[in-house]
Amino acid sequence: MTENQNPEQKARDTIDALLTQAGWVVQSAKKIDLNAGLGQAVREYQTDVGPADYVLFVDNKAVGVIEAKREEEGQRLTSHEPQTEGYAAAKLKWVNNKEPLPFLYESTGIITRFTDGRDPKPRSREVFSFHRPETLKEWLSQGDSLRARLQHIPPLNPNHLPAKELRLRDCQEIAITNLEASFQADRPRALIQMATGAGKTYTAITSIYRLLKHAHGKRILFLVDTKNLGEQAEQEMMSFVPLDDNRKFTELYNVQRLKSSFVARDSQVCISTIQRLYSILKDSPLDDAAEEINPAELKQPKTPMPVVYNEKVPPEFFDFIFIDECHRSIYNLWQQVIDYFDASLIGLTATPDNRTYGFFKKNVVSDYSHEKAVADGVNVGNEVYVIETQITQQGAQISAKQQVERREKLTRKKRWEQQDEDEAYSATQLDRNIVNPDQIRTVIRTFRDKLPEIFPGRTEAPKTLIFAKTDSHADDIIQTVREEFGEGNAFCKKLTYKIEEDPKSVLSAFRNDYYPRIAVTVDMIATGTDVKPLECLLFMRDVKSRNYFEPLCDRRCHRRDQIAQDLQPAAHHQAQRAAQGFGDERDDGRGG
Repeated sequence: MTENQNPEQKARDTIDALLTQAGWVVQSAKKIDLNAGLGQAVREYQTDVGPADYVLFVDNKAVGVIEAKREEEGQRLTSHEPQTEGYAAAKLKWVNNKEPLPFLYESTGIITRFTDGRDPKPRSREVFSFHRPETLKEWLSQGDSLRARLQHIPPLNPNHLPAKELRLRDCQEIAITNLEASFQADRPRALIQMATGAGKTYTAITSIYRLLKHAHGKRILFLVDTKNLGEQAEQEMMSFVPLDDNRKFTELYNVQRLKSSFVARDSQVCISTIQRLYSILKDSPLDDAAEEINPAELKQPKTPMPVVYNEKVPPEFFDFIFIDECHRSIYNLWQQVIDYFDASLIGLTATPDNRTYGFFKKNVVSDYSHEKAVADGVNVGNEVYVIETQITQQGAQISAKQQVERREKLTRKKRWEQQDEDEAYSATQLDRNIVNPDQIRTVIRTFRDKLPEIFPGRTEAPKTLIFAKTDSHADDIIQTVREEFGEGNAFCKKLTYKIEEDPKSVLSAFRNDYYPRIAVTVDMIATGTDVKPLECLLFMRDVKSRNYFEPLCDRRCHRRDQIAQDLQPAAHHQAQRAAQGFGDERDDGRGG
């Protein structure tokens, strides 16, 4: 490409490159070879209304046209749609075409829009790149377009049976019915808001089953943001049995949870973390540990590498993408992964925010809040207690000449040294670079002593999950809990990805066995992980996000009284007075 090329030729050179990477053989109208490859894009092809910029051929048959425009026309590309339609309906030279060509594109090489003329109400949409020749061949072999087939999905409940006879809750039936109506209205994005514990995943699998069976969707992606959520979704699909078939879902359809860069082309449902999918599109290795962390908590580069075309997973690879916990995974670096695919997007979340509503174009097909779930008996209410200590509110000071213990973060190797001068520390430094063992003990002892008031008549400690700031903080909490409750190792255990024991085994024991009664976590149990016997949450870390706090309170517990540190005050004055009566909080230990 030379610097003095005109804008039109520059755009066409870019379009040629895009077509080539999508598997098309680009040819001149003066030298046509319809046997060169599966699909050919012929430039300046003659029609009875003039030369079309490109005519697309698949299997020796004309199937589409491309109207090429210079880059500056991207701002009004839709205004050129009538021109594309005119070429699609024109009579082609050397070809006996009787019907308008079905596949229409307008492109500047930067922006490409596509219209499927077979749709009930053809509407253009922006696509990442041109579809591959084998894709258009397959679409033609199916007869009707996907959007046309969506019009014929049978009603979920034609006989108006009670939802329970469909093995659904009312909220799930409403969500699926409204979602299918949204598909039929050709709404490209839809949001299912459903309180944690109300069955979002089961709702999604029911919908996926109906899309595969009745709309003959080719491939559907269930996108998660942590490995743990992917494993849970896989387990639910393996146990799902549809109402109209006695076989399990995984016996009817091929389900693959992506664990490497290999994506089986015969998979009809793929389960993947967004981190894994990004690495596949970038064709770069992925550290498995990255899948275990909420991507919202990962440090992102200031200028992330953009997603580029990948012929193994082209943009049309998935027909539908269900995005679990979508309020965490549709922004910044990760949005480009979702934007890459030419697919309908369905978001699943209990706690959408304004950005979530905006991303899904305010198309909310289910609005089942925590309050509604409590009213229906799906979830239960909760009480919040606050344990306030002077240090957590104001910080403290280490006096000069005082002997302090310095501890290495990773090895926890200790040494004692004398403090040279007075040094103040803030509450935000607590348990990160300043460790005050007595402050931890004050909170744990207050929690222990107040349990008889919260659970009158109970003799055993309730199943409790404590949220720590770091792994080192979690270790300090575990040791203190065992001491204050006068119990052994089995009573309280760490539940994170960084433990020697199998985290799944510890989680299973926490769910199903008497011990452990108390588990301490940093990052493993968050939104999406159900622990039904859970009765108490104790936050020993700041929780400033409603989107993080509310789903944790809905972990489908039988009873969820919560003891929370540093949340909005509620019924906390007795706990506060008790907290002030323990220990000498100025006896500091310090971590390096």
